[in-house]
Amino acid sequence: MEQLDRCDDADRAWVTDAIARVEADANRSADTHLLPFPLPVDWGIDLYLKDESVHPTGSLKHRLARSLFLYGLCNGWIGPRTTIVEASSGSTAISEAYFARMLGLPFIAVMPAATSAEKIAQIEFHGGKSHLVRDPAAVVVEARWLAEDLGGHFMDQFTYAERATDWRGNNNIAESIFAQLALERHPIPSWIVVGAGTGGTSATIGRYVRFQRHRTKLCVVDPENSAYYPAWRSGDWSTSTASGSMIEGIGRPTVEASFQPAVVDRMIRVPDAASLAAMRVGSAVLGRRVGGSTGTNLWGAFGLIAQMRSAGEQGSVVTLLCDSGERYVDSYYSARWLAEHGLDPTPHLADVERFLQTGDWPGSG
Repeated sequence: MEQLDRCDDADRAWVTDAIARVEADANRSADTHLLPFPLPVDWGIDLYLKDESVHPTGSLKHRLARSLFLYGLCNGWIGPRTTIVEASSGSTAISEAYFARMLGLPFIAVMPAATSAEKIAQIEFHGGKSHLVRDPAAVVVEARWLAEDLGGHFMDQFTYAERATDWRGNNNIAESIFAQLALERHPIPSWIVVGAGTGGTSATIGRYVRFQRHRTKLCVVDPENSAYYPAWRSGDWSTSTASGSMIEGIGRPTVEASFQPAVVDRMIRVPDAASLAAMRVGSAVLGRRVGGSTGTNLWGAFGLIAQMRSAGEQGSVVTLLCDSGERYVDSYYSARWLAEHGLDPTPHLADVERFLQTGDWPGSG
């Protein structure tokens, strides 16, 4: 009888222990909060932010990193001597560095050279290394090459994000949102608003809503220079843009494999300056700094709420507080940085402030 075994008992035992460690991280981390964003009560519309900044690594990407590590471990791609490589604008890399250190594995993040110094420092804090690339569109190719050269594993968040998370439930972000809304006056939201980086979060929420047969609609907000909105509008999924998004964590120069357009009910393109204006107003209202992608989410949510009011509708809208603004002190919150990048949030600040006072929104009448 001819026989060939590829299983090493010691390696299998390590994988079993590694899965238990990653699962334990989820078990000891309390669910993230659902924060009410104050609006006039007589509007009959409630806005909530799912605060993903309270994860151990400070962002929504903690969920993704945990899922990707479990996916890699269970698929046999990650073992006790595997170097982990990822293409990331920062937050995913921070979270993956955290899990890699937990498992005693080396981690390398391939990132655009323009990634904020705060995020690079956080990757290093968690034991990871940074490999910076001048062209943002080249990070995935560079990461794949690097993983091959090192004999490591390329996590490839842009391909596996939508399949690594169980969209039917299992404490995913969508299930958590609906559970936390159960005692609110509008427990089934009219809209959930998210950005798309990998597309994994929008895919999970869109699928879950359909699986649970909710009437909730999904809106994806997309920053300037991202391919998702023009591709969704035209139906041409080969659409690409010349540069990456300035709003870290969302927007891509090409449409990534994890983005599932058929579960998206509406897309809104948001100017970068508008994202930063909503970010500033949101920070003032909440009493703490939020990041740029949260501003993008708020801008989209405000527009939807204004349209609901114009149509005489009541209900709730949920969006995400993706990460803390403390990561962007030297970028989005810096007057010098704004001037260098030709961004002026001032006109959009007036739009947001007018909305919060009157409910009016440009073009919502």
